[in-house]
Amino acid sequence: MKSGVADHGDALLWDIASPRRPSRVPGVSMAGFGDRGITPPDLRLIPHPAVTLVLVFDGSIALRDPTGRQHRGSFAMGPGFGEVVRALRVDAFDCLQVRLSPTVAHTVLGPAAADLDNSVVLLDDLLGRETSRLCEQLNALPSWDDRFAWTDAWLAGRCATAARVHPEVAWAWQRMVADRGMGRIEQLAAELGWSRKRLWSRFQSQVGLSPKRAAKLIRFDHAVHDLVAGLSPAAVAADCGYTDQSHLHRDVMTYTGLTPATVINEPFLAVDDVAWGWPRSRAK
Repeated sequence: MKSGVADHGDALLWDIASPRRPSRVPGVSMAGFGDRGITPPDLRLIPHPAVTLVLVFDGSIALRDPTGRQHRGSFAMGPGFGEVVRALRVDAFDCLQVRLSPTVAHTVLGPAAADLDNSVVLLDDLLGRETSRLCEQLNALPSWDDRFAWTDAWLAGRCATAARVHPEVAWAWQRMVADRGMGRIEQLAAELGWSRKRLWSRFQSQVGLSPKRAAKLIRFDHAVHDLVAGLSPAAVAADCGYTDQSHLHRDVMTYTGLTPATVINEPFLAVDDVAWGWPRSRAK
């Protein structure tokens, strides 16, 4: 197990654990988080081009979703949920966070994964009683290595028996990721031999985002992490294919409610290099 501590200013917020090896399921990454008792209230959660599962097996996390409703317990977040999702309160939690490529999420969670766009739902609503069983098992295991291995086996088991997205949709997603969200949708459709309308319909129904919104989110994800890494807004705008700095500013504001100058201080972004090995584990 690799481990580290997220640093926000002078405050150490979380103990972080990472698996020793990649998941056996392509498009899956995991990290463990332990609260140190000083997580700030009203913590902004930053969108990522993945479906995120948060299995809270000790303590609790209370969230406010985009509708203003509050939830407490293990939860799932769709990609592109915007700056309105906040962790309002945490109580000495331990949790295992799983990031699923949207194409893998369709297999693990079923068609309901495509309905998670711009939303947060309790895992009970997706997995039923299995959520409690998962969290009880994670709490009973003695180490993070054991928790990662057990969760990976559970994910692999679900993927072995469930329906997968159409191969063309999976290819389109992978191509968007490889192009960092800067490719043309019309070109993707042409390479598949599909019409733009057909690609749009199939992709939206299985991924939960339109191709255009998926590409926009992938590009934002690269841009915001380049900002955190210390690149100037001008350099990021040019490198990530934005028309100009104003275009970058609008995207960052849309997804986070912050400016490029202030988003770099967000704890949820600061942990990525520790928890996810950024930039090695960008969306896959």
